[in-house]
Amino acid sequence: MTDTHLAAERMAERVAELLDSLSPDQRVAATWSFPSDDERRLWFYTPTDHGGLPLSEMSSRQHRLVHRLLAAALSGPGYNTAALILGQENILDYTDGFTTDFGRERGRDPMLYWVAVFGEPGEGTWGWRFGGHHLSLHFTIVDGRVVSTTPCFMGADPARVALLGPHLHRPLGGVEDLGRELVRSLDPTQLRQAIGSPVAPTDIIGSNRSTLSEGDQSLPLPVIWRGRFEAELDAVLANMQRKTDEALGFTAKHARSLSFSARPRGIPASDLDADQREILRAVLETYVGRISDDLADEQMAKVETQFDGLHFVWAGDIDAGLPHYYRIQGGDLLVEYDNAQRSGNHVHTVWRDLSLDFGGDPLAEHYTQGDHRH
Repeated sequence: MTDTHLAAERMAERVAELLDSLSPDQRVAATWSFPSDDERRLWFYTPTDHGGLPLSEMSSRQHRLVHRLLAAALSGPGYNTAALILGQENILDYTDGFTTDFGRERGRDPMLYWVAVFGEPGEGTWGWRFGGHHLSLHFTIVDGRVVSTTPCFMGADPARVALLGPHLHRPLGGVEDLGRELVRSLDPTQLRQAIGSPVAPTDIIGSNRSTLSEGDQSLPLPVIWRGRFEAELDAVLANMQRKTDEALGFTAKHARSLSFSARPRGIPASDLDADQREILRAVLETYVGRISDDLADEQMAKVETQFDGLHFVWAGDIDAGLPHYYRIQGGDLLVEYDNAQRSGNHVHTVWRDLSLDFGGDPLAEHYTQGDHRH
């Protein structure tokens, strides 16, 4: 039995435990048949309804079962980071002056994270996801093997916040520091290749699209939700984005220079020296290292086969504490990092496999072979 089979077995056990604990009404909210593509391929990172059963409608025992599931799918550091992101909603509520509501009782709420299960765990083809504000995790299993672990999104707002003593709380500090270490290691010629824009975008370019197309740019903030808000709140969000873009000086020209392209932008790994390649590899290990070690090893092996074709592009300042963005792209891999909102103190990061997100091509191929009706 391979590591990916063991990981699938572990997830199936944890999901079954959780489903067995649910009432009939809870189970209806948490489950879909497979594939349910209209729902399964939706994903969000805003504080919106992510679909499924929220923690707010579970018991404490069920909360523990959800966390056992997350711990089974993620590495130790990956689970710790996810748990910190959930708890950071309290810090963000404080940062906002305990006033944000988004039309509900509490806008910043660590109980508004949802779990959803597609299909029957351990049987044929199935999957599950967990998500809420700044966290979106997706796993697809085919015939007892984990075939997809992406999109994998983690964010933090604030990106850094003071703790007692001379310390900062930085849940995603590693991917920031390593990215900056790489761009600072570039010589002037390399830097000219790597800089895609002097100004960082307001958000990741792919936004929450299920698939990316040539020329895609960041989606407007009001549409990255499950449905549009009523006019007044919709206008507030649109104005928030406009002010952020203006403060950054981010224009349509900058957006075009960073738009998604099947031909990767930036400097190729083949133009980096040995030390720089090791920094790039360390950056990628920090993203892939979010998932359990048995799954991460396979993913890093795939990255290595595409390594020379990877490209690194940077936008914005290279000094800490200022708005910046980077992207790593090549083959099937897409990594995006953006820290531009709140004057460079609100970070979004995503790791995607453009051929395997939500199960991808192997899943489509699997469904052409035989009867998979439910």
